[in-house]
Amino acid sequence: MSMEQLVILSNLEQEYLLHAIEAVLQVQGARQFFLWTQGQLQALLPHQVLVGLQFGAQEELQHIECLHGTVLEAGLRHRLCSPDDGLALRLARHCRTNGGRLPAMLDAGPHADPLKAGAGLAAFQGELRELGLENMLLHGSERLPGGTTFFVMFGLPHRPRPRHAYFLQLLLPYLHITLQRISRQQAQERFGTLTRPVSAREAEILHWVREGKSNEEIGIILSISGLTVKNHLQRLYRLLGVSNRAQAVARAIALQLFDRIPLLLARAA
Repeated sequence: MSMEQLVILSNLEQEYLLHAIEAVLQVQGARQFFLWTQGQLQALLPHQVLVGLQFGAQEELQHIECLHGTVLEAGLRHRLCSPDDGLALRLARHCRTNGGRLPAMLDAGPHADPLKAGAGLAAFQGELRELGLENMLLHGSERLPGGTTFFVMFGLPHRPRPRHAYFLQLLLPYLHITLQRISRQQAQERFGTLTRPVSAREAEILHWVREGKSNEEIGIILSISGLTVKNHLQRLYRLLGVSNRAQAVARAIALQLFDRIPLLLARAA
């Protein structure tokens, strides 16, 4: 943050920030995370809706968390949080593709100046105004080996200021770790644990399947036959409880197997 945007926290803001950090360190699950966003986080950064997105190492969307303290109309929730083309997802991709400076904020009120929209976000003003939210604050982690996260706060009660962006910047590491923890827990609850570990050879094949290689191409890469690759895949399908390559990749992403593949291969080396 530049000297022109230097933020000096008041005693009350320092207290709110400290309480928010202390409380988020204790968050272990989705319910606790929700309570934290509606309590300590609201005290520091009041907002209507918080959307957190987690992306994998290959930039694939792995998890969306949509948190709001009041009833959100289903259509509005879909437009904000859809995993296909929701506003939060499009904002994340826009910022990550165009390299906009983060944290960023956008005011879409009736007197908003498009020229003051940060991170090239002026194109989203009309849509934000149409949704009745008027403003937002957003930030995301840099590209990291274990994946990245992105957070959008919609509907702040007042026009966002640099100090609000600074608060979100200070909280980002805690939000990042907490969303990753929740995503991992929910994947384990949804799919359960595997009956046995994935072998190093299966891990190699799974990696190349994800890269779009055919059985024959994988066989050439690994110096084995295409039939052997097919047999390994059949065992993987049974282990993962799926019936085709696309499902195998999707479930491996949900179980975060791709994050562990380098470790599996290193152990086998």
